[in-house]
Amino acid sequence: MEGAGYRVVFEKGGVYLHTSAKKYQDRDSLIAGVIRVVEKDNDVLLHWAPVEEAGDSTQIIFSKKDSSGGDSCTSEEEPTFDPGYEPDWAVISTVRPQPRHSEPTRGAEPSSPPGSWAFSVSLGELKSIRRSKPGLSWAYLVLVTQAGGSLPALHFHRGGTRALLRVLSRYLLLASSPQDSRLYLVFPHDSSALSNSFHHLQLFDQDSSNVVSRFLQDPYSTTFSSFSRVTNFFRGALQPQPEGASSDLPPPPDDEPEPGFEVISCVELGPRPTVERGPPVTEEEWTRHVGPEGRLQQVPELKNRIFSGGLSPGLRREAWKFLLGYLSWEGTAEEHKAHVRKKTDEYFRMKLQWKSVSPEQERRNSLLHGYRSLIERDVSRTDRNNKFYEGPENPGLGLLNDILLTYCMYHFDLGYVQGMSDLLSPILYVIQNEVDAFWCFCGFMELVQGNFEESQETMKRQLGCLLLLLRVLDPPLCDFLDSQDSGSLCFCFRWLLIWFKREFPFLDVLRLWEVLWTGLPGPNLHLLVACAILDMERDTLMLSGFGSNEILKHINELTMKLSVEDVLTRAEALHRQLTACPELPHNVQEILGLAPPAEPHSPSPTASPLPLSPTRALPSPPPPADTAPQPDSSLEILPEEEDDGADS
Repeated sequence: MEGAGYRVVFEKGGVYLHTSAKKYQDRDSLIAGVIRVVEKDNDVLLHWAPVEEAGDSTQIIFSKKDSSGGDSCTSEEEPTFDPGYEPDWAVISTVRPQPRHSEPTRGAEPSSPPGSWAFSVSLGELKSIRRSKPGLSWAYLVLVTQAGGSLPALHFHRGGTRALLRVLSRYLLLASSPQDSRLYLVFPHDSSALSNSFHHLQLFDQDSSNVVSRFLQDPYSTTFSSFSRVTNFFRGALQPQPEGASSDLPPPPDDEPEPGFEVISCVELGPRPTVERGPPVTEEEWTRHVGPEGRLQQVPELKNRIFSGGLSPGLRREAWKFLLGYLSWEGTAEEHKAHVRKKTDEYFRMKLQWKSVSPEQERRNSLLHGYRSLIERDVSRTDRNNKFYEGPENPGLGLLNDILLTYCMYHFDLGYVQGMSDLLSPILYVIQNEVDAFWCFCGFMELVQGNFEESQETMKRQLGCLLLLLRVLDPPLCDFLDSQDSGSLCFCFRWLLIWFKREFPFLDVLRLWEVLWTGLPGPNLHLLVACAILDMERDTLMLSGFGSNEILKHINELTMKLSVEDVLTRAEALHRQLTACPELPHNVQEILGLAPPAEPHSPSPTASPLPLSPTRALPSPPPPADTAPQPDSSLEILPEEEDDGADS
């Protein structure tokens, strides 16, 4: 349906407002209406109107699903009551923003004119959406606005909640935490060129569950047919724009010149240098760097050796504490002992916070209960083929559990998100001490905590930076991936999320991480590791005639087949090749740490993804913030669950 200046993109009848909080609704307390999603004047509106105004009164009937899943329609039948039904969410006596007509006050009588309940709200004003429990005779949705008020609860007597949520997901990111899968948090799509590209990328398609979970478990098994070509948007991010020009303009048509693309494609890199990695740093070599009072000397030289060769296994337990910021490179042996005593006391005080919670208290603390359940589930399947964690009553699993729960006390705002157990497991395996492993884990999380934030903006930026690097290093490979609808590099999501933890054998992951933790030869080496893997596979990809599904399948099947030394050698060679280029674009220089980031308000044309600097120097972890717990940031996008039976 289209009209002057507007277009109806979704319409569903049989959507009722319940004006009574009684357990059983009578006909007079129900207002039948039609829900619509309307594109109007560069805005998208959610509109509900009674059937008299919607012009669809002949189509709306009072209905109830029978046991077979169909609709039986008799006015005498009463809807099944939801045992967890909160009246404030169920009836229309709620605060609503900007109604089309004068709105009734709380406690309005059911005899209020139906027309007074019509409302229209911009999707940009929504803050959250709560869905009813599955299995009811009909489902309802409650929409809460940014102002804190809620719109009238919408009862879908003839189904349609899932269809509506799918339509809304075209314009919004809808995310729920494991603690309450019925509550969807609403995030608008950013209008910048980079975020716009990920709107079209549609990482969160209609069948997505937890985005982190999907890519951790099996990227290929997920359907990627909904991914759109987004490289043009990244090219637009590289393109200089006149001062005052809009940053959210659509990309140019394919048959028009793209200046941003030319900026990248015309870069001529020199020959790729040959790199030879050195042997691991031994305990004897480390000892030679220990000076008077136990203070480490010639630290830059020592870091360079770790970068070029890694560490011998017997040295990791000590050296990782320095690499992860738990111990200071400049401290003396006595200072380290005092620091460990302080941090030990601090750890057990935080651990006591959750250990002292009684079962009765936990029943009233859904956040803690949710964290505990999620951690127990993840720990039970983390690296169980490793002897350090195998067996049903393995003490290592208990330590994983305790450290992760204590981290929830340490970082209330972030809490626990799926994937963190993957990052802790190698650290605990190496350190083999609960307290030391906790603080080393905190140091690692300082580097990568943005990966686990609800908005996923950090992951988007990293994929954007990766694409920029690959565009400079290998334009033909990028063009090939574009031609196969794989130019978004979505298959690299899991690589970056947990730093290749699932891609290499366990012992190789130890070598990879300690090299990355040195911060050498500059920030974002993990992105060049991803480029190195793609570079190693470029001929297989380009000469095989693979389509998008075959590309994803091939990348996923590389798991445990990669040589960490070969990958690190190639990543370092790529870095040297880029840094030797005198005409390297400024935004690529930013990613490599060769140039400072552009000023936030500068009209500079380098408004590309900023460098993430994941290998910056780590301070000692600060004491836990005295703040209230926040909802878990694990993303679950429109999870599959029992529907209301009549979705269209």
